[in-house]
Amino acid sequence: MRWVPTEVDLERHVIVPELDQNMDSPDKFLEDYVFWNTVVDVFMFIATALFLTDTQNPLKGLPGSESTPRRIVYRTVSLDDIKFVKNAMNTTINDVAFGMTQAGLSRYINRICSENKKDGGATETNNLPKSIRLRSNLLVNIRPAPGIQALADMMEKDAEVKWGNWIGYVLLPFTIAVREDPLDYVRNAKAIIDRKKRSLEAFCTFYIADWALNLFGIKAASALSHKVISRTTMCFSNMVGPVEEIGFCGHPMAFLAPSSYGQPYALMINFQSYIDKMTIVLSVDEGTIPNPHQLCDDIVESLQIIKDAVLTRGLA
Repeated sequence: MRWVPTEVDLERHVIVPELDQNMDSPDKFLEDYVFWNTVVDVFMFIATALFLTDTQNPLKGLPGSESTPRRIVYRTVSLDDIKFVKNAMNTTINDVAFGMTQAGLSRYINRICSENKKDGGATETNNLPKSIRLRSNLLVNIRPAPGIQALADMMEKDAEVKWGNWIGYVLLPFTIAVREDPLDYVRNAKAIIDRKKRSLEAFCTFYIADWALNLFGIKAASALSHKVISRTTMCFSNMVGPVEEIGFCGHPMAFLAPSSYGQPYALMINFQSYIDKMTIVLSVDEGTIPNPHQLCDDIVESLQIIKDAVLTRGLA
């Protein structure tokens, strides 16, 4: 390998917006910049409903995956380790969970691509295709008031919290890559999540689904939902659990490991915290992912690699 001299045109890589220095309201400009994020996200949602599908990859199931049997596996890691990385990198638990998942999926897919090489094995570190479009469908609660509300209050005409499900869709892109710096997985995760926080994608997708339901009926709304879900690769979620020990029928609960099946995915990943533990639960179609325990291990090992990188660089 050797360096090849080339010319770099900064104008193709650095985009500086032309701002009016005498604008009436900087806050208004920021709001406009946010609706822009929303326009892009809603366009991607509509494109996915119509034609845009994820590229074929070792985690993407075949049509009919919702009817296949599932194997549910889990691993439990220390929540303190995740908080350690979070505090050292000034991020959130969501960012770290997303970052370690990106790292784990990248390790897993890279290994599969290596094993599938025609020469019977790979000697290169990076055996990934040049580009992989791999997205998760994330469900977001858009209720204006969190928590459990009284039924009588929700049934009132002008109640702040309406009756029924208020769930929006967010298409969350996963970056599949082999990175020299393990911390880049968390940095990239933070950038993606921060951008999604600045978008009104969840609200718009909720109203699109609600509009389809009211105008065309439940079958059309279900078909729209199925198309969006089936054209992405997986489902990813991170839920906050109890911070104190709870019991069930007089027995203390060791950990929580929720999951589900019946969706047109070959892979669902759920992060569930409980006291000082974080449990990673995988629901997989073994026809697509025959070694789910290895995938679980890749995600867990990625957390350790990221933590070691934080310690090595003295960021803690």
